[in-house]
Amino acid sequence: MPSGLVALLDDVAVIARTAAASVDDIAVAAGRAGSKAAGVVIDDAAVTPSYVTGLSPARELPIIWKITKGSLKNKLLILLPGALLLSEFLPSAIIWLLMLGGGFLAYEGAEKVIEKLGGKKHGATLEDTITDPVEFEKQRTSGAIRTDLILSGEIMAITLNEVAAEDFLTRAGVLALVGFVITVVVYGAVALIVKMDDVGLAMTKRDSSIAQRIGHGLVAAMPGLLTALSIIGTVAMLWVGGGILLHGTHELGWHLLYDIAHGAQYAVEGGLGSLGGFMGWLTYAALSALVALIVGGIIAFVLHNILGFGEEKGAEVAH
Repeated sequence: MPSGLVALLDDVAVIARTAAASVDDIAVAAGRAGSKAAGVVIDDAAVTPSYVTGLSPARELPIIWKITKGSLKNKLLILLPGALLLSEFLPSAIIWLLMLGGGFLAYEGAEKVIEKLGGKKHGATLEDTITDPVEFEKQRTSGAIRTDLILSGEIMAITLNEVAAEDFLTRAGVLALVGFVITVVVYGAVALIVKMDDVGLAMTKRDSSIAQRIGHGLVAAMPGLLTALSIIGTVAMLWVGGGILLHGTHELGWHLLYDIAHGAQYAVEGGLGSLGGFMGWLTYAALSALVALIVGGIIAFVLHNILGFGEEKGAEVAH
């Protein structure tokens, strides 16, 4: 009996060590994959506040919570099973999904640049006449969740691409962990951003002069922060989308653009000494963004001027 108990305990210890090693593997792989998806995460965090900006302050957190729940459903109930099935039965499709996502990001980023330069706006905005605030909120929430589905799909595809060689359980664990952590981080940050002015306003009413100064500073900084986030979001869309397109074309055997971008990166790295690493990365990111701007501009032109996509969206809000 004692020897049997010892053997049992030894087996349990082996299983526990194996499980711990698996958890460590998942954590390491999740960290590696999460870093690759950082650009999409920045874009997600930068884009989302626009969906609640200008609406009633009382509705901001409830809307963000709805979007958060929709994001978790997107990642864990739709994208996770789909990604695992693809990785198991059709792994060659992953690169094409990445390319589609990269094209979408390029289109979104290019469209924002075109609108900023005076081009025609597409889709409902806060400048439109809003006759039904409840319906408008519903539309914006649905739009945010749809955009999140695309960005989440890109995050999951990038993650899956990083752990494609791992076993099934590790892939599942990494995808679930990355999906959950990124959702909490992104929408937690979004909640803090959109309530920053309310926190600042409350602090201006405190007795402490320091608290009042901080409060006035937070309130004053909010418009600039939202503008900066909009710019960062657009840049992130173009940088990430272009990088995905360059990498995807290289993987598919079309090496020219990839070689040009990396050639420029290596030339800058070799010529700038201690600053070479950062400036080389910046060069590659800028060229990636340029590729995305061109590709996205072509997609936007075809969709809006040839296919007529999105031309009537702005009118729907006033119905």
